[in-house]
Amino acid sequence: MSQLSWPLPALLLWTVGLSVAWAHDPVFGPGPHVLFKNGVELHLGVESEKAGPDRRRDLDLELSYGLSGDWAAGVVLPYRQVKAGAADSGGAGDISVFSKYRFWRSDRLGVQESAALLVKLSLDNGDNDQAPPLGSGTLDTLLGLTYGFESLKWYRWAGVRYRRSGETGAGLRRGGQWWVDAVLGWRPAPPVYRKPDTVWLVELNVEHALRAEQHGVALADTGGTEWFVSPGVFWTWRNVAVKGGVQFPVASDLRSRQDNADYRAKIELEWHL
Repeated sequence: MSQLSWPLPALLLWTVGLSVAWAHDPVFGPGPHVLFKNGVELHLGVESEKAGPDRRRDLDLELSYGLSGDWAAGVVLPYRQVKAGAADSGGAGDISVFSKYRFWRSDRLGVQESAALLVKLSLDNGDNDQAPPLGSGTLDTLLGLTYGFESLKWYRWAGVRYRRSGETGAGLRRGGQWWVDAVLGWRPAPPVYRKPDTVWLVELNVEHALRAEQHGVALADTGGTEWFVSPGVFWTWRNVAVKGGVQFPVASDLRSRQDNADYRAKIELEWHL
């Protein structure tokens, strides 16, 4: 079915951007979506991960503000639970501040393309007095670039990110980490203004970590690459959105005796004010 065969009111609503809930981002990778000027987004997310005997669960409260129609900034307040072997701890993780700037946007009838730059700074303020520690112990910086294509039926996203970690007082520096994401989304029914809307997603997520170093010496059991296929769903109603998905590992090349990921799961609730 061609785009012009969709109902004309839906095409017009999309073009003029009357529904902020129709702006979507992937589950596990970033998208170029930003808030409208002076808009506020409250975001609550739960993420779980299991790799061998180790488990991690994060509860994140995120607050974003639209500085302009193309620029947003915010803060993430995390609570973390970590189980590593027989050790189990829970408490505050590292607070992060972030910003996203959409530098390009192209609108056509029923289609929007855009691209954005993002930066995120993870502060060294988590609870590290427990074992295992709940923060990184360093000041970490993440930079990223993301692209999105949104139509009434199909979505496409792509993104790349890189994180550089600081050095601890003991001379330990975690290896830099790359994320590369490609996402396809499909809306099974035309959107109707003020009615619930569903988009199904499938993501390909690749993570590559460089080796950690201590006083400039590379450490064993660090670094490598993992590939994931991640089905998910994005459901919106007016200014409320719920999205979630599961990452399934499909390939792994981790160095030495590292445990491969068993699964990762995420669910998020967003509210635009």
